Amino acid sequence: MNPKVKRLLAISVSSSLLLSGCFGGKKEEKTKTSETETKTNQTVVINGAGATFPYPVYVNWAKEYHKATGIKVNYQGIGSGGGIRQVTERTVDFGGSDKMLSPQELDKRKLYQFPAVIGSIVVVYNLPGVGDAQLKLSNKSVCDLFMGKIKYWDNPEIKNDNPNIKLPHMRVTVVHRAEGSGTTWNFTYWLSAICPAWKEKVGYGKVVNWLTGIGAKGNAGVTSYVKQTPGAIGYVEYAYKLQNNLTAAQLQSKDGNFVKPTEENFKAAASHAKWSINSHFYLEGNLLLQPGSNSWPLTAATMILLPREKKERNKLVIDFFDWSFKNGDSIATNLGYVPLPENLKQKIRTYWKEVVLK
Repeated sequence: MNPKVKRLLAISVSSSLLLSGCFGGKKEEKTKTSETETKTNQTVVINGAGATFPYPVYVNWAKEYHKATGIKVNYQGIGSGGGIRQVTERTVDFGGSDKMLSPQELDKRKLYQFPAVIGSIVVVYNLPGVGDAQLKLSNKSVCDLFMGKIKYWDNPEIKNDNPNIKLPHMRVTVVHRAEGSGTTWNFTYWLSAICPAWKEKVGYGKVVNWLTGIGAKGNAGVTSYVKQTPGAIGYVEYAYKLQNNLTAAQLQSKDGNFVKPTEENFKAAASHAKWSINSHFYLEGNLLLQPGSNSWPLTAATMILLPREKKERNKLVIDFFDWSFKNGDSIATNLGYVPLPENLKQKIRTYWKEVVLK
């Protein structure tokens, strides 16, 4: 037989077998395929976007949640400003923000709000020969550094608080966030509280007019710039410091003591918070400058924002965070965050039941 004809016959036979399977010849295969297609079509995807501050913990919670439930949670770290905007525009199921929204602003945007995890902001530096938590920076020194008043690291103002450290005659490079950022909101709010000159000339917000320095996108961007620039100073969420082996300064507590950025000191600050369901967990200054001799002054809770009219989608988001509250504490701790206290988790569950899903 002609080889070409032989090939055509083989194709014809294969096609016949395939068609017979599709039209009843292979009922078991048909059922199996249908079940797979149905399962694929029913895959649930939850989309969120916002703060880069909690990005590492949300991504790891989502990974484990997917393993446990098959439900996929996508979270994009685009900054708190972007998260607030996208959830307001209803382009995502939930927004992430390190800037807490007041009850009035939540009403305006028709949003709900609750805390998800507690973290901290640290002042990181790149100084050859100066180790982690060795450098002490007073409130005045931090203010003068970020305002561009201190131009070299061996400035007498810094040397006075660090007599045992050999500070290099190296130019200071300030690195700050370039986009709308809840981390910036918290950091500049703190600077405004401890430094009258900063409050007068710069103020606080998700975006401010920096007097000096270079901008970088996200906590990851600031981390990268500081790490590769000798003499740099910046501010990042503690998890980024931890994961990238950056060095961070001791800062002054509200009581004036120099304290190190440690889990114990983050928890000390968080323990003083006065949470209320009636205000959607809003705290005017977040957890910044809480009282206590060892309370870390730059401790902050990061928030989840939900649209008020989307009850079914909100239930999916709530299920994810409830699972994370029950199963994700060790993940949060390993990444350098502080899990919410159990009494606060119960208060949030009450909020979900009596406010969000009512």
